Amino acid sequence: MKQLNSIKLLLATFVLLLTVNVSKAQFSRNNTWCNPINIDYTYMIYNSHLDISYRSGADPAVVEFRGEYYMFVTRSMGYWHSTDLLNWNFITPEKWYFEGSNAPAAHNYKDSVLYVTGNPSGSMSILYTDDPKKGDWKAVPSILNNLQDPNLFIDDDGQAYMFWGSSNKFPIRGKKLDKNKRFIADEKTVELFNLVPEKHGWERFGENHSDTVLGGYIEGPWLTKHNGKYYMQYAAPGTEFNVYADGVYVGETPLGPYNYAKNNPISYKPGGFMNGAGHGSTVRANDGHYWHFASMALSANMNWERRICMFPTYFDQDGLMYSNTSFGDYPHYAPDYPGKKGEFTGWMLLSYKKPVKSSSSKDRFVSTNVTDENVKSFWLAEQNDENQWLEIDLINQGKVYAIQVNYHDFKSGIYGKVPGLYHRYIVEGSVDGKVWDILVNRRKNFKDVPNDYIELEEPKVVRYVRFKNIHAPMPNLAISDLRVFGQGTGQAPKQVKNLKVSRQIDRRDVSVQWEKQQNCQGYNVRWGIAPDKLYSSWMVYDKNSLELKSLTIGQEYYFAVEAFNENGCSALSNVISCP
Repeated sequence: MKQLNSIKLLLATFVLLLTVNVSKAQFSRNNTWCNPINIDYTYMIYNSHLDISYRSGADPAVVEFRGEYYMFVTRSMGYWHSTDLLNWNFITPEKWYFEGSNAPAAHNYKDSVLYVTGNPSGSMSILYTDDPKKGDWKAVPSILNNLQDPNLFIDDDGQAYMFWGSSNKFPIRGKKLDKNKRFIADEKTVELFNLVPEKHGWERFGENHSDTVLGGYIEGPWLTKHNGKYYMQYAAPGTEFNVYADGVYVGETPLGPYNYAKNNPISYKPGGFMNGAGHGSTVRANDGHYWHFASMALSANMNWERRICMFPTYFDQDGLMYSNTSFGDYPHYAPDYPGKKGEFTGWMLLSYKKPVKSSSSKDRFVSTNVTDENVKSFWLAEQNDENQWLEIDLINQGKVYAIQVNYHDFKSGIYGKVPGLYHRYIVEGSVDGKVWDILVNRRKNFKDVPNDYIELEEPKVVRYVRFKNIHAPMPNLAISDLRVFGQGTGQAPKQVKNLKVSRQIDRRDVSVQWEKQQNCQGYNVRWGIAPDKLYSSWMVYDKNSLELKSLTIGQEYYFAVEAFNENGCSALSNVISCP
């Protein structure tokens, strides 16, 4: 009997070790991340009467509290927690807004209390707790009425303020609160600033700022204090557009007066796979680095279908605030990666417009949509079962470092925060299309991963990449893009030549053209207010021109362009001034 028990113990130990090893292989910690952030986004309920089902995450308020991080997102029925700004776990609090928070605000007061507000009704009773992991939120009795997109800020001296604004008419406004009297508001309301689209091109409404008739929306204020100055961030011109961005005004006091930052917008990502970088928040990490979280527009099922992104953020020697969004939906090093925090890895897109085969496809939703770098297009399988697969021919062998699987909600029929959702699949790689090795193993995954990004433990040289479905929680198996990142074996493009920049009669607009390069996927157009301040960028695929409509009248700019392909980036072109 003792011998039998010993054998059972050994077997149990072996199974446990095997399970741990499988778990490590499946869920090894990433040293990198790739936008959009891969969290279990909540399904919205606001178009259920039209049978429109979609996930959305927007207006992120991210704060540090007692050395850890909390992220509050519009209408999510809870919030997320992280220890490293990279891996997020959803918290269902004991008490919360019945409809979820709307454009929430959060503030950490000296690591003693975490405050949150964002009532969908616009009546802002401020919630507080000293245990956000438990979520036993309490409310102060005073209520501020008719507020949308609030921002609570408590200064170092204990003085509290409330800022708000979400309108195509009214400005960002603010007022003092008495923290010692349960946040009773001062009667005086201070108007801080409004949009000036006739001067600031990026504040114009519409895709690519194309609609010059309708006024843009100013919304989502967020105040950051840095080196004694106050940086009031705000979003414009509309959450559904590729040009949704955050700008900033700078003041000496929380209630101003505020001055427009000449390098605006500070968070801007109009090109690439997924666009938009607006209505966000800026958090100072434990190591002193800043990170800007913002909303990206998916806008396929409906306009307000959104995702969350994260960008490293800086203050230069002149006090200018800016976020680095260059190659903003390619892999970047993690916030705690030694010596390279937030830097671009240099892993390029190996899968762009490469040939694709599939087990099946339905209607016009063909398999080639998964390599087109367009988040709105997608592949739809005839069935959602284990017989469905995609196979990409990379044409040339490449060293694969990471995979991103972006699922799409096609007639999903799911509403609200539904527990128990998970995705299971494997991704295989092959040199010859005959012998396959597993690159990604999600066979035993129990997590909801709608934008799953997996960094391989070791890079693998392959030519073919195959996705094999096991389980997707939606009724229909649909994938917008299967993105393969790594390094090709060929040459990067040569330096771009003959860059020409022509400012238009409307001084908010500029035409940028350059000589087309051979063996090139696309170009990264960079510009800024000085040759060493090229803080803004726009990724352009398959063409050698850009019509840019986001400049400020009376401001001189400088432009440069770099070409890229699956093998890397060219040297930056000569910098051209644009008075």
